Amino acid sequence: MPEPLDPAALEIAPGGAALNTPVLPCEVTMTADPAPAAMVDLIVEAACLSDARFTLHHSGMMFHALTDENGRSSLRVPALAENAVFIASFDNSQGAVAQIEVPTLEFYDRVVAQWRGDAGLGLHALEFDATYFGVGHVYSASPGDMSAAASGSSGFLTRFGENAGADALMAEVYTFPTLTSDSAGRIGLSVEAEVTAANCGRQIAAQTLQLKPGETLRSRDVTLDMPACEANGDFLVLKNLFEDLKVAAN
Repeated sequence: MPEPLDPAALEIAPGGAALNTPVLPCEVTMTADPAPAAMVDLIVEAACLSDARFTLHHSGMMFHALTDENGRSSLRVPALAENAVFIASFDNSQGAVAQIEVPTLEFYDRVVAQWRGDAGLGLHALEFDATYFGVGHVYSASPGDMSAAASGSSGFLTRFGENAGADALMAEVYTFPTLTSDSAGRIGLSVEAEVTAANCGRQIAAQTLQLKPGETLRSRDVTLDMPACEANGDFLVLKNLFEDLKVAAN
């Protein structure tokens, strides 16, 4: 005996007659192309998933992104492996995979801080003798320039997830051209947590990833007890989550 048709899989013709035409699943595709500074240009296309959130996975890094009204998303993402595999996963369990070789990654240091929602966290780099809010202080409000990193001048920061909802998976990534740098010295790395009405008195969780030239990717889970709400506006500076960079001029 044939299985009954699912009414949701039928196309309804004018007048209400059911056409025996199952609705096919949405096809999701993703392409990957090389970009400067060991970055990768990804294009995710899912025509029937417009304005939809998906999770981008790569070597332990995860963040949320959105398709546009046409079901398309264009992202420039930092690679964390020379043989880089990216996975785009939608909430309905559909997704796509792309793979690309990124041989220039060996010239860069790269660190990641990632968390969920409005945790008040931010990644900071003080390049060489930089002071807070001065030249060489790289953070979300002063992210630097990717082209400068590609030429060996300075590092840059990229941020992901901020447009994907209040509970979005967020990530900030700092990249420095260690093996092509035209300067020498130390780069201090830290994560700052601002005490806000959204996180005060809470425990927040985060994760850090660090990739150094010629080494394997290292990860670390972090749990932070935030102060009470009376401390709103204060900052906690977490200086021991990454190994500071020691750079020799090339």
